[in-house]
Parts: sequence; structure tokens; C-alpha cells
Amino acid sequence: MQYQSFDIDTDIANASTLPSFFYRSREVFEKMKKNVFAKTWHWIGDTDLVKLENTVYPFVLVDHFLEEPLLLTKSDDGTIHCLSNVCTHRGNLLISNTQKCKTIQCSYHGKRFQLDGKFLSMPKCEGMKNFPSEKDNLPKLPLKQWKNFLFTTLNEIIDFDELIKPLEDRLFFLPFDRLVLEPSLCRDYLIKANWMLYCDNYLEGFHIPFVHPELNKILDGSNYETLIFEWCNLQIGYSNGGDYIFDLPTSSPDYGKSVAAYYYWLFPNLILNFYPWGISMNIVKPIDLELTKVTYVIYVWDKSKLGIGAGGNLDKVEREDQQIVENVQKGIKSELYNRGRFSPRMEKGVHHFHSLMAKFMK
Repeated sequence: MQYQSFDIDTDIANASTLPSFFYRSREVFEKMKKNVFAKTWHWIGDTDLVKLENTVYPFVLVDHFLEEPLLLTKSDDGTIHCLSNVCTHRGNLLISNTQKCKTIQCSYHGKRFQLDGKFLSMPKCEGMKNFPSEKDNLPKLPLKQWKNFLFTTLNEIIDFDELIKPLEDRLFFLPFDRLVLEPSLCRDYLIKANWMLYCDNYLEGFHIPFVHPELNKILDGSNYETLIFEWCNLQIGYSNGGDYIFDLPTSSPDYGKSVAAYYYWLFPNLILNFYPWGISMNIVKPIDLELTKVTYVIYVWDKSKLGIGAGGNLDKVEREDQQIVENVQKGIKSELYNRGRFSPRMEKGVHHFHSLMAKFMK
């Protein structure tokens, strides 16, 4: 990329943000597919996607952006696999809808595979030399499970255990076994802005008093905390005197504090918000240079606490964020703007994000 430097100083007190071309360039946007999204972990869903043995579930890695066709399968021994959904013969898509089957058969020429991706058979293959070989199996992707959530990646550059360890260490006390998906609360939001601007906004509590007046009454802005880890970061929202806080065990590093919410961001685009009632997941999906889809997925372990506290009116908070992010999208196209500075106290998370993006884009 023939642009000015986009290095991010490791010292936040000296650092400037990514330059505006990072959000405006079509070339940068397209390179992110290979340099960032193809090298990071992505949330697929939960294990109920293939709840029964001999089930196959087709999906794409990042819809509308990195549309790698993939399959989640569950063999009759209960093992879950993540495979390519492309036939190794002539590239036909194999499965178009969730279904029960004991083998996978291509609808084009009849090539068949086991649910672990291994080649089974193919008609009219007499006379073929060195056949079958490993290349006739469906490529298998790394698949990791955390609680009942499934993750995969095209390239295992980041150690998954390192990615998820900060959540394990801090949230061990939560009743994950009681989580229930609430489809009626799940929804998609379309935002007319670059996906990075949405993440920038999420990664700091600096804007809360100005953008979210109602949320600001619940959270104690003077006590807001951001913790940085290698591949993720955490913002801790403390209660401003309300009762809707976590019941923390003595073994928690936050014991004795009034924690209203844990806001985790996993590089590059997965947001996990933990509230006393459950989890709100935001999956930030680039669609175009100035268009982003944010998918809200809601899991609940205590319905009695829904709609109250920091995790109360999420739709209102989302729409307030959407408006400000779309305003920034308009402003960042100005020829008179290039780079800003970070607040060392309030924008540690944004600095972390920009540092990782600069590193991966090189």
C-alpha cells in the first residue's frame, strides 16, 4: 500500500490513531480479508447447531465479506467437525441447508464423503492414477469449543487458549450451563459506516456521558476500567449505586466491587457483553467500505433481570451508538482530518485495536 506510515506508537501517551485513509481506502478494506479476517478466530454459534448425531450445518465464515463456504458436522460418535463445503472434484457447493445425513454426497457428480471429511467414493473413476489421495478429502479447519460456543479460523495464527484465557480467569463463576438462546431478542443492525469505526466506539467508555445519558446514570464513569490482554481487552463497568450487579465470589479478582457489566472484545470483531442476566454478543461484520452489519445474539441465564441495569435497554444504546458512528463516518472523509490522539486513561482499548490492525495489515 503506497500510503503514509500507519505505525501506532506503543506508548499511548505519544501515539496517534490510525490515519483516515485506513477507513476510506477500498484497497485497505479488501486487504483486511486476507491479512486480518482469514488469520483470526470467528464465532460460529453454539453446539445446538448440530445437536443430533449425523447432522450437517452449512455456513459462511463472515457473511457478505469473507464468504468461505464451510460445514459444521456431527458424526455418529458425537464428534463435531468443521469442513470445507466445496466438493474436491469440481468445486460444487455440497450442502445448502441443515439436514440429517450419514454421508455427504455432491449433487453434481456423486462424489461422497464421511462426516469427518474423508473421501468415500466417486462414480466413474476407473483409470484415474494416484486416486484417491489426501487431496480428495474435504479440507478440515481448526475447531475450538469454549463452554457451548464454537469457533474456527482459516489460519491458526493466534493460539485459541491465549485468546480465551482472560475470560476463563475472570468469569469462571458464571452459570454458563444455564444459558439459553433467546431468538426473540436477537436482531441485526445495518450501520452506514466502516466496521472499524463501530469497534473504535465500543472500545472506550469515554463517549458514554455524551452519547448515552441513561446508561451514564447507571455506570460510574469515574471508576471505569480497561484491561489489555494480547488478543482481547476488557472494559469493566461499575455500578453508580444501583442494585443490578454481579454476585461475585470471594475468589473473583473483583470481589467487593459493584460490577454492573463486563465488556469483552476479541480481536478483530467479536464483542461479548456479560450482564447479571446473561450475555449479549455483538458480531461486527463488514459488508462494504461504509456499510456494516452488527448481529446481536442474546443468551440468558436469569430472565428476572432482563431489561434492568447496564444490560437494560440495549436497543436504545445501540441506536445511539449507530447515530454517532455514522456521524464519524461522514467526518472522517474530510480532507482536513487525518489522525487524532488517544486519551491515555479512556482509550486504551482503541489504542490496542489500532496497534493490532497496524501489525496484521503489515
